[in-house]
Amino acid sequence: MIALHDVREVVERLWPLQGAESWDAPGLVSGDPRDEVSRIVLAVDAVAATVEEALESNADLLLVHHPLLLRGVTSVAESTAKGALLARLIRGRCALYAAHTNADIVETGTSGRWAELLGLRTPKPIVETAEGVGLGRVGALPETTTLGELARRLADLLPATASGVRVAGDWDQAVTSVAVCGGAGDSLLGEPAVRASDVYITSDLRHHPASESRESALVSGGPALIDVSHWASEWMWLDTAAEELRRALPGVEVVVSELRTDPWDFVVVQ
Repeated sequence: MIALHDVREVVERLWPLQGAESWDAPGLVSGDPRDEVSRIVLAVDAVAATVEEALESNADLLLVHHPLLLRGVTSVAESTAKGALLARLIRGRCALYAAHTNADIVETGTSGRWAELLGLRTPKPIVETAEGVGLGRVGALPETTTLGELARRLADLLPATASGVRVAGDWDQAVTSVAVCGGAGDSLLGEPAVRASDVYITSDLRHHPASESRESALVSGGPALIDVSHWASEWMWLDTAAEELRRALPGVEVVVSELRTDPWDFVVVQ
């Protein structure tokens, strides 16, 4: 068997901590580095359902995308949601590790996975921090399609969620160049690579940034917008992460959680 310390080294070689945003909190959250690891469960979120799944399956490590302790807390008492989760994991001797923005920026990260799924030609980061590394991806589709057909394709690729696929733009608009950012991406709306694309695919687009982007497009050009579930956009990356871990950790079982941790349960269409 392999120790958690050694698994941690592999994880941080795949997704180096120095690549994380300054506000981020990736890394080992709980667990004894000396403990042995034979089974890893991958999930987007550490929530009650994924923690229970990891413990019931006798996992030694729950590796998530979103840090449980991203923002400061003053208590991990079990009367708090985060405290209760940590207590369950510690008692069950299941470590918790988060790979967040440091896993976003690498070539095979969350946005890189989208570039692969869409077959983008010569994808490059929207914001490059080093050669081939950075936030988001931009590239060309293998062949021109319409905005509506692209949205339908995304709906087929993604796991079902209540929010579905939201689109700002004309159904018949021709689309060749695509910018994509897994997870929340409205901070990149003003980037030249996004503005030069036919469509920008991301999550958590707020009213004002989305509205201003579309109004600007009427005056000086800009992309159509496709907004998908934050959880779904990042869940797609877990298969890639699992394959990388399996290659680096032969003998360790690596499982991707199928649980939907998108917070929305249903929508009423008007």
